[in-house]
Amino acid sequence: MPAKRQPARRTARSNTRRATPARRRPATRKHPARRVKIPRRGPLHARLGAWLALRVIAPMVADRQSVMQSRKDAAILRATHKGCTTCHGNGTIYTKSKKTGAWTGSKPCPAKPTKEKVSRWEINKAARVGAEKRSGLVGWTCPCGKKEKPRYRDAKAATSALRAHEKHKHGGTSVGGTWYAQQTEAAALAPSKPGPATKTRAKAATA
Repeated sequence: MPAKRQPARRTARSNTRRATPARRRPATRKHPARRVKIPRRGPLHARLGAWLALRVIAPMVADRQSVMQSRKDAAILRATHKGCTTCHGNGTIYTKSKKTGAWTGSKPCPAKPTKEKVSRWEINKAARVGAEKRSGLVGWTCPCGKKEKPRYRDAKAATSALRAHEKHKHGGTSVGGTWYAQQTEAAALAPSKPGPATKTRAKAATA
């Protein structure tokens, strides 16, 4: 005799609502060159084009975007510190050693900005056009002939890039490379701060 089938149990429906799933954040879209995949099969020119787009074009695009962002940041500092008596419109101050007088680093201008807001069109124009589009940025140069135009926000980042070059080309030993900065015309023509009076200066002043 076949076994009797039992009806399925009915559970009481709970009145509690189901928790709504968390809203997913939209993923940042990659550059079209980064979405390219190298095909394993197919014509040779298609594989070569995909390899060029992935290995050559994508790094160039990323590097260009990094440089333009640094230029825009420097342009914002120049615009907000226009007419500043501390940095003379450069937006960045370069520090010197009191003992040797050598340049030691850079830092943003500590003075209060002269302008609170600037237009986006003005920033884009200052970052792309003109002789001062790299003003406020730092580059580096090496005696071997390799150098980079001003593209870094501070001297620390430029020094790190110089050390990476020395490690790659000179076995990690310094050969006398250094960083340099580009200033605005007003900051370059501004008189430097007078140093501490020495004994000879004091004697000449009293004579």
